[in-house]
Amino acid sequence: MSETLQTTDIAASDADLLAQTAIAVREAGSALRERFGEVVRYRTREELMRALAANDDTALDILRPRLTRLRPDAGWVEDELDGGALPPGEWWVVDPAEGNVNHLHALPEWAVTATLVRENQPVLTAVHLPLTGETYTALTGAGAHLDGRPLHVSQTADLGLSIVATSQARPDEDEKVVRRVGSSITAMLFDALVVRAAVPATLHLLNVAAGRIDAFWQFAGARADLLPGALLVTEAGGRISDAEGRPWTPQSQSFLAAAPGVHAEAVSTLSR
Repeated sequence: MSETLQTTDIAASDADLLAQTAIAVREAGSALRERFGEVVRYRTREELMRALAANDDTALDILRPRLTRLRPDAGWVEDELDGGALPPGEWWVVDPAEGNVNHLHALPEWAVTATLVRENQPVLTAVHLPLTGETYTALTGAGAHLDGRPLHVSQTADLGLSIVATSQARPDEDEKVVRRVGSSITAMLFDALVVRAAVPATLHLLNVAAGRIDAFWQFAGARADLLPGALLVTEAGGRISDAEGRPWTPQSQSFLAAAPGVHAEAVSTLSR
């Protein structure tokens, strides 16, 4: 009895925490939206990095104090490009401007994300798209939602009828990873109906969770890129693995999220 009550209390607490996290990402998104509209000009890598940091700082000034108040003992992942496992305990994995380069170029594909990770498992996530006003949320065991409406992955069972997506290797990526990305796109061009290639990864994963895209894959990648979408896709009924079909962890060197009906075909294509 006591274990049941304790589990129920934790679930209720996490649901409340998710609601507050969603409010925080919306507030940060509003601040970034005020900065959006004109293409930000830069002539050097240093100027680009300063512009990216200015957007990050704008959102972090809102997210950090709000999320810290919600979970004072949780750690904070400082670099959204980091990968690998986290130390034990709770951690906030935040991307204050997912798709930051798009924001600087006045392109609409960007978002604000916040994910709570507990013992290296994502527990809850909130992803806000400021330009559409949409907020995607997921809570372990409670499903994935878009503004309160349940999300479900597609029922497609034929990769040849599928829209699939990937994101490019990040700047300064290892040459082997870049070449693997290229060869995987070529393979998918033969096997899938349509192949989309763009950043950021999170927006593709939102579309997988919503059933608009049938599969997404990526080689390497950071926690902040993949954890929010991994939880959303899983809670929407999708399958998560590495590109070879093995269980995915933040230490994995590849990532695949797909509707169950096309997962095995996608693994076969990516393994060629």
